[in-house]
Amino acid sequence: MTDAHETAADSSLRTTGGAPPDDDGSSATEAPIPLLEPREGIPPVIADESALARMIAAFKAGSGPVAVDAERASGYRYGQRAYLVQLRRQGAGSALIDPVACPDLSALGEALSGAEWVLHAATQDLPCLREIGMVPTRLFDTELAGRLAGFPRVGLGAMVEGVLGFVLEKGHSAVDWSTRPLPEPWLRYAALDVELLVDLRDALEKELDRQGKLEWARQEFDAIASAPPPEPRKDPWRRTSGMHKVRRRRQLAVVRELWQTRDRIAQRRDVSPGKVLGDAAIVEAALAVPANVHALAALNGFGHRMSKRQLEQWQAAVDRAKGLSEAQLPQPGQPVTGPPPPRAWADKDPVAAARLSAARAGVSALAEQLTMPQENLITPDTVRRVCWEPPAVVDAESVAAALAGYGARPWQVELVTPVLVEALSAKEA
Repeated sequence: MTDAHETAADSSLRTTGGAPPDDDGSSATEAPIPLLEPREGIPPVIADESALARMIAAFKAGSGPVAVDAERASGYRYGQRAYLVQLRRQGAGSALIDPVACPDLSALGEALSGAEWVLHAATQDLPCLREIGMVPTRLFDTELAGRLAGFPRVGLGAMVEGVLGFVLEKGHSAVDWSTRPLPEPWLRYAALDVELLVDLRDALEKELDRQGKLEWARQEFDAIASAPPPEPRKDPWRRTSGMHKVRRRRQLAVVRELWQTRDRIAQRRDVSPGKVLGDAAIVEAALAVPANVHALAALNGFGHRMSKRQLEQWQAAVDRAKGLSEAQLPQPGQPVTGPPPPRAWADKDPVAAARLSAARAGVSALAEQLTMPQENLITPDTVRRVCWEPPAVVDAESVAAALAGYGARPWQVELVTPVLVEALSAKEA
């Protein structure tokens, strides 16, 4: 039994509510304190090279981990670029950088390359940080740490309140961060987001260590930091909301043409695609396949305040889809590279379905014992793949090799291998 097993088995040490227990097993009950102002006030927004150079020197001379956050304009602008970058480090204080005015932050990334970066939900911010030259070599993800430690709520506000006893004001999380100049209340909110991030990191490190999970977390953080940029999504138009209603190939072609036209317009205007044309309108047009502009204008999402020129460009996209040959039409489903959907297993391979059921039950029981989400113990896709095509000889060595081949970290392989060996062996017998 690992230290984490022992900790999880001791009910007096289990996390309840939103905070790690005190050393005596009790949880803090004091009322949380509103965090209203950054310690040194709201820092000025860095928007020129000379100010950036001074800030880089200060942060390079600082010590300890660096709290990092980024604000995007999702729902307002095209893409996921950063419109504000926030940092804090001991000895340097906090900094707010305008990456529109300073689009190349590679010098900052290099200056901080040896430091540990502290982010909350790192995989959300790393793509936009990478675009401006900021790539960590080491990181600590406070959201992932909270998941591994068994916290029931892992949003930044909930974690800061439950762990540190402070309340963060979260009213500006969904605003248009491309706005210039940024209002003072937004800047205050942004600065406060990194104010206690290192404090939160330190508290979570202690809690993970207490539970025997710190090495597991370090392996997860290393995997995130070393992961290559994700491949571009194949056929992104298939993710249009409401696609389940679209059955025929010609209708699928209408979705594709409208989606691609919308994407080009949104990119050119630098606005969110949803502000150009809603997904519901695209699906509506695909189902109707309108014969002309007049028929298109009668559909939901097209007639209201849409100019004749706009209607004509959308009808042109529909007409392009209508003019495609049968061979040019998209296929109903995307090519399947892995196992079929679990709901189809019972018909396709009942034995594999039984293996999957046993494996899921075992993984669920282990995750509950360790007080962490099942998907953090091992990804459901990995479990499905091993159960669909198990090793020819099921033993600890072969199952461990299969898990590692699908990207499981060493701590996951160690914990999950016995569970899957048991599930696969029972169903092979």
